Amino acid sequence: MKKSEIQRRRFLQSTTAAGLALAAPSVWASEKAGEDGALALLGGKPVRTKPFLSWPIIDESFESDWADVLHKRGWCRLNGDYVSRFEKEYAQIMGVQDCIATCNGTNALIGSLNGLEIGPGDEVLVPPYTFVATINVVFMQHALPVFIDTDPKTFQMDPDKIEERITDRTRAIIPVHLGGNVCDLDKIMAIAKKHNLAVIEDACQAHMAEWKGKKVGSIGNTGCFSFQVTKNLSSGEGGAIISNDMKLMDRIYSYHSNGRERTNTYGFRYINNGTNMRMTEFQGVLLLHQLGKLEERARIREENAAYLTEQLKEIPGIAPAEMYEGCTRNAYHLYMFRYDSSQFAGVPRSKFMQALRKEGIVCSSGYSPLNKEPFIESSLNSRAFQTVFSEEHLNRYRKENQCPANDRLCNEEAVWFLQFMLLGDRSDMDEIAGAVRKIHHNAQKLAQA
Repeated sequence: MKKSEIQRRRFLQSTTAAGLALAAPSVWASEKAGEDGALALLGGKPVRTKPFLSWPIIDESFESDWADVLHKRGWCRLNGDYVSRFEKEYAQIMGVQDCIATCNGTNALIGSLNGLEIGPGDEVLVPPYTFVATINVVFMQHALPVFIDTDPKTFQMDPDKIEERITDRTRAIIPVHLGGNVCDLDKIMAIAKKHNLAVIEDACQAHMAEWKGKKVGSIGNTGCFSFQVTKNLSSGEGGAIISNDMKLMDRIYSYHSNGRERTNTYGFRYINNGTNMRMTEFQGVLLLHQLGKLEERARIREENAAYLTEQLKEIPGIAPAEMYEGCTRNAYHLYMFRYDSSQFAGVPRSKFMQALRKEGIVCSSGYSPLNKEPFIESSLNSRAFQTVFSEEHLNRYRKENQCPANDRLCNEEAVWFLQFMLLGDRSDMDEIAGAVRKIHHNAQKLAQA
């Protein structure tokens, strides 16, 4: 596991989920936050001294439902009903006809690719700014992931750079709603229609996000979600595929259960190749239990993020991620912003983050540029890819595999806060913003230290 991913997963801390109303920007309490004192990194008192509480949030009622699965011994979805109940309720929340639960978000993507018959020799358009699973699943199909540079203002795939990368081998686009923000789906869907491409929405970080009032994941051919332990809806591991295309979903269901017919759960008649990516009843009951709080927590994150943004955007050198006009709800799995060192006396991002952590504010630098990772070249040099693609094609792919905007975002600019930091009260947001203001106020001293 890469260092950046280890840091991301260690960065699992949270606050309580109390309901909140938007407060006016005039209430920032800079003196209360102690922003004018010496930096904690330089021997001063930190802005925040209490830890964020741990995620996921549980209560005692989880235990009775968990015990029900345990004692009924119906641990597999084939002889229980919690997973199927979750699928039905999640489909209703997402506004789609069907949902198939999977063992994790990676397998939700794999199921979608196989249901759409994307395979050897194909090309799939992907962002370089995402979790590695988005790329791995394309390689697993012996297809080429073609990287589309990032729009640094939104942290999303740049829709204006898609068409120039389409070839006669292109079969699909995987837009990733990174951090719970939403890609420009109007442009992406129009391009897909024009070139007859499938769209697999990677909504693994975007539970309850919306594009023009519709839940993300419901707009493309399929939408894929993750319920890994850090996600806004969590079962430790887990995933789901949603769609309105019932024929496609029947193929995906068959693939996810060893090729069985969907209506022949226990039979031994196999109509397709497949694998086992079924969700367990233990995962299903955990997810079902949390659905009632999904909307409330989404609202709290959204309101706190808006409040925090009003403060951070006033600080020179801090640019919170923007949203496209059609994004009517950001899920805020990540609160992302760009850091400009020139506005902080030349202090590099790494030192800024070190100072921020010393002030009691946990943070992450986010992803590394996936298109530059060593596994890309290893895959291209594998026997399978050397067989499927000509050396000329692979060399052209290597040459064109450049994403300069994403390189700058990954290596110099991006800073993250995670979703559970947005589940606290307004004083938590004041402390986060106060710590950033404090560093800006003391940037010259930090640069000289």
